[in-house]
Amino acid sequence: MTQAPPRPETAGTPDPVDVNALYADHITIRFGGLVAVNDVSFAIPPRSVVSLIGPNGAGKTTFFNVLTGLYEPTEGAVFLEGRDITVVPPHRRAAMGLARTFQNIRLFNLMTAEENVMVAMHSHLRSGIMSTVLRLPGQRREEREARDAARELLEFVGIGKAEGELARNLSYGDQRRLEVARALALRPKILLLDEPTAGMNPQESELFNQFVYRVRDEKDLSVLLIEHDMSVIMKVSERITVLDRGNLIAEGTPDDIRNNQQVIEAYLGKTGTREGRRRA
Repeated sequence: MTQAPPRPETAGTPDPVDVNALYADHITIRFGGLVAVNDVSFAIPPRSVVSLIGPNGAGKTTFFNVLTGLYEPTEGAVFLEGRDITVVPPHRRAAMGLARTFQNIRLFNLMTAEENVMVAMHSHLRSGIMSTVLRLPGQRREEREARDAARELLEFVGIGKAEGELARNLSYGDQRRLEVARALALRPKILLLDEPTAGMNPQESELFNQFVYRVRDEKDLSVLLIEHDMSVIMKVSERITVLDRGNLIAEGTPDDIRNNQQVIEAYLGKTGTREGRRRA
């Protein structure tokens, strides 16, 4: 990995590393001769809702995986609240406040909803292995507190009555909510949601839009979404970044993006042909 070029210092201009909750600086990712992401800079301001979109093959998931630490960029750097986390592994990023959900739901199917959330809390527990093995009073007290916190999170995401249900027995929509509860159990500063409304019906998607702002406001965090449902993106996003073939082609408000000719061409093809539509 090579470092990003120095950012020019301009008098009176704040450094994006310092003013944003998360900042990706000139990220390039190469797989052999393939450039999957080409010199993309990207910011998530504090307490914001930001979306990353683009046609299939645009580089969204690859870029997302750089932010979460699954991939290390070929060039560039990633900063979380001003700290360089470019080479920090995913589990440490999670402990530092970067939590994510997955497009394909990843739960412990033979654990209850409550237990799934409690497992996610392990990085914040103080008890050591001996306290756990010996069931010391401090460990038992901490377990009770974790159980109470898990139940509160299940209530927060709307599935409080399912605390004792096995994860595999929950409906698809409730499994999605459980995954968000697990992510919130990490006490994140930034919540990254990968296709969060996949498989939801229109009513569930609309409820999700309202839920995102509740999460931001009540948990005091920022939210980043990758989402194919443009109706969700346009309703929930404050800012949208668009990738196409690894390049950043547009950034702005939903209205800016809706009327951007480059974005229209990226999704529909330059002539709006059937072939172009298949790319979306």
